Amino acid sequence: MKNNNRTKRATVTIHDVARHAKVSSMTVSRVINGQPNVREQLRQRVLESIKELDYTPNMAARSTRVGLGATRVGILFSNPSESYLSKIMVGSLEQSRKLGCQLIPEYCAGLSSQKKAVSRLVDAGVEGVILPPPLCDSESTVRMLTGLDIPVVALATARPLPEVSAVYIDDYRSAISITRHLIKLGHRKIAFVKGDPAHTPTECRLDGFLKAMDAAGLTIPENWITPGRFTYKSGLAAAEMLLSGDETPTAILASNDDMAAAVISVAQGRGIRVPEELSVGGFDDTPIASIIWPDLTTIHQPITAMGSAAVSIIHKMVSDLRRGRAPKPIHQRMTYKLVKRHSTGRAVS
Repeated sequence: MKNNNRTKRATVTIHDVARHAKVSSMTVSRVINGQPNVREQLRQRVLESIKELDYTPNMAARSTRVGLGATRVGILFSNPSESYLSKIMVGSLEQSRKLGCQLIPEYCAGLSSQKKAVSRLVDAGVEGVILPPPLCDSESTVRMLTGLDIPVVALATARPLPEVSAVYIDDYRSAISITRHLIKLGHRKIAFVKGDPAHTPTECRLDGFLKAMDAAGLTIPENWITPGRFTYKSGLAAAEMLLSGDETPTAILASNDDMAAAVISVAQGRGIRVPEELSVGGFDDTPIASIIWPDLTTIHQPITAMGSAAVSIIHKMVSDLRRGRAPKPIHQRMTYKLVKRHSTGRAVS
């Protein structure tokens, strides 16, 4: 009989308690953690549900926390670029250390995986969540978290929602900047590799490219704007398509560094010299941009600083909640920079 009771307790989750008490999972988490910003009536209702359901909090998860006063920040990630994610983590970890926060990363893939990952974060007592790309633009993920009264920071979205905090750069103007650089080098035949269609910077970077080309009176063949997914593999496919036609571009601008690196690889495999015969540009300035040769001309997105800023925003929003104040969304636009390296050169006349 005792074993059956243990099994029963193990199946009860924080979400079961929330449904039973008719409150959010975040409210249950706050009660369990002894946080003050819960009305006494709700607190008693939650405690009664915990007792009635025989719910036992996940002590293993709780033991990893820095302390009840520390802000627990979750990072929910599903990013194909490990180098991009690593820079986010560096900034987030450093700022968490400075502010005394506990950083809890969780990986997810599909919608069912997102739900499970969010449940794990709630069970771990997170009070705010950072969403790196592409989840920063996932309406279902944002809605899932805000529905639990968990503050969210969308990291590197190009179109911040008014009601959701965000840290971002101006992807549209940054694309104009790097396209103008190629045009100033004499390039007139410029192709573009798009990114993940579910991620808002993809459209903004394409729009900036088209704006700069139009302003210079330049036209682009329809097949020179090729699909990509922000992955090295998709960059290989795009480059093969662009460099195998009868007429080929003298410059290719890819929507991120991984795809730009793939373009350089395909060009070198075909005996096309970079930058003497083909200039290549990218976005983000991830580690691969300075590791490959020729090193990559790219738009520097201050990813590490953006991770740091996201933690600071979560910390402030949670502090407001603990004081009984409704946190206001914070939008922080960071400064991008065009970094000129050896992958771009003057167009061959």
